[in-house]
Amino acid sequence: FVTYGDQLYFDPALPESREHICKIVTDIVSRYDVDAIHMDDYFYPYPVNGLDFPDDASFARYGGGFTNKADWRRSNVNVLIKKLHETIRGIKPWVKFGISPFGIYRNQKSDPLGSNTNGLQNYDDLYADVLLWAREGWIDYNIPQIYWEIGHKAADYETLVKWWATHSENRPLFIGQSVPKTVQFADPQNPSINQLSRKMALQRAYQTIGGSCQWYAAAVVENQGRYRDALISEYHKYPALIPVFDFMDDKAPGKVRKMKKVWTEDGYILFWTAPKADTEMDKAVQYVVYRFDSKEKVNLDDPSHIVAITRNPFYKLPYETGKTKCRYVVTALDRLHNESKSVSKKLKL
Repeated sequence: FVTYGDQLYFDPALPESREHICKIVTDIVSRYDVDAIHMDDYFYPYPVNGLDFPDDASFARYGGGFTNKADWRRSNVNVLIKKLHETIRGIKPWVKFGISPFGIYRNQKSDPLGSNTNGLQNYDDLYADVLLWAREGWIDYNIPQIYWEIGHKAADYETLVKWWATHSENRPLFIGQSVPKTVQFADPQNPSINQLSRKMALQRAYQTIGGSCQWYAAAVVENQGRYRDALISEYHKYPALIPVFDFMDDKAPGKVRKMKKVWTEDGYILFWTAPKADTEMDKAVQYVVYRFDSKEKVNLDDPSHIVAITRNPFYKLPYETGKTKCRYVVTALDRLHNESKSVSKKLKL
């Protein structure tokens, strides 16, 4: 370890540091049924004023071939990211590896391709070349922390959302939202409300943005600025299927089998059997249950018809009088959320 400021750090230059981190990730992925390994914004530490990270000895030992220490530091982080991705893929090819980096890649004054911002930079200050990782396919998704408000002088939310949307590098991109910063500031075009609706409209204007991640969870639960209410009543009104990462797997599982309705002591239940699967990647791990009126066209792209996303191969039907005609439709999802063809059953409830 090295001491920097008032904290201890793994030295990213040491092969032993990388081995240790990969060993821990191997343990997690092997022993637990995780969906992803997610790394926050810690690579080289956030700079402490007037202090250089104490890695002269490591540079002397491992820096051969580099004249520039900054390039060498970036290379150390690149090696770790690549190694982590290969480690995870080698154990369970359905487990994702993603990053939530600091919200600025580079400022325009450092790089003409950078954003029109004036803040700390991933590339120059944390030695994190996030765009390279996405381009090389070493990360499966990216959630930049765009925690500022619209109109922030050094790091404007609108500027950064547009910049990342343009630089997704063909990898799934989600926006890291700060709940407090969103509710504390007024919408510049309508000062009587906070910035949530404007931020959501901006984020949803770009095809390359697949959604958002709310930071921090407690702020949502505590309903700061009625944020949770707005998510429930408007932005996430219906259940939604997780975006498919088709570069990892684009093959849907088979259809559910033997769907039947049965009266049991627990009520009226719709049962089905899992589709057959040759590999773990083909297995159904969840089911989506949709409900439509009897004469309604079946449209699986309309999430308002989803009544359940479940791991159980059954669904308890809401029986009332036996006079309401309807149709239930069930599809299977694999580990990467590819959705199977549907099977339907007409019912009277």
